[in-house]
Amino acid sequence: MAALDEMTTAPKTGPHIEERELLRTANADFAVRRLFDVAGWSVVVTGGATGIGLMIAQAFANNGARVYITGRRPGVLATAAETWGAALAHPQGALVPLVADITDKASIQALADEVLEREGRLDVLVNNAGVSRGHSDTERGREGARALRDALWGERWEDWEATFRTNVIGHFFTSVAFLPALAAARRPGHAPCVINIASMSGITRSTQHHFNYNVSKAAVIQLTNLLAQEFSQAGVGLRVNSIAPGIFPSQMTTDGKDGQNKSVIEGGEEYGRRNGIPANRAGSERDMAQTALYIACNQYLWGQTIPVEGGWLLKNP
Repeated sequence: MAALDEMTTAPKTGPHIEERELLRTANADFAVRRLFDVAGWSVVVTGGATGIGLMIAQAFANNGARVYITGRRPGVLATAAETWGAALAHPQGALVPLVADITDKASIQALADEVLEREGRLDVLVNNAGVSRGHSDTERGREGARALRDALWGERWEDWEATFRTNVIGHFFTSVAFLPALAAARRPGHAPCVINIASMSGITRSTQHHFNYNVSKAAVIQLTNLLAQEFSQAGVGLRVNSIAPGIFPSQMTTDGKDGQNKSVIEGGEEYGRRNGIPANRAGSERDMAQTALYIACNQYLWGQTIPVEGGWLLKNP
């Protein structure tokens, strides 16, 4: 037995040490810090000062990326950058506020030009900015065709236009404007990417009482498919994917705020059960951060939409 112990515990020498080092190096590639290494990356998140946009911005910045958060409200942008950018977990990380309006082509181009001038490239563009306008009283259909007609005819044309202008058209032109910056970040083994924020509302057959929003999010998913096809051409070589979130704390889903002015959904498991979510809760910052980092870092993911909705679509296909 003693001889066996000596054989199994004695330090290996010569080629065995070299082999072990090679194995250790190979194993290191499976460490989380390597799998999701975004340190030194440059990232833009539209609508990045609140809600899902801020969750994603923090995910990248706390892992070493320089993140430009954009929006139309200078005060909100500055507050987010000052509050969350002052104590990041990674020394290379940064949150940089830039005012921009993605419903205006000139503003989009100015944003793309400024980021390219500052960074020389862009690794990730997150098209997150979105709006929801109006209310669809689809319950009136129970009263008959005339009642449903009256309810839906009463929707404002301007609400549909405003929703599509931000949620779809803005995503398209922002993606196009950043093509040169994204292409400049290409390198062996690294295809920069666009991440569109769609919604489970673009997948479900239910209108959820906001017809124009759901149609716009379905359009975002198709926009992702089309951009992914065109941006994958050999001369471009960029990835385009989208996230379809379920119910996450944001200005669209709740009026609740915490001490840092972040949106909060109260109720815990009771809220989840009441809203038919098998996960028995609303989505968390961690859920969204994990998804965004996965899509950004997985170089074999092209043209996909990833639902992150706690199982809601299982109950509401």
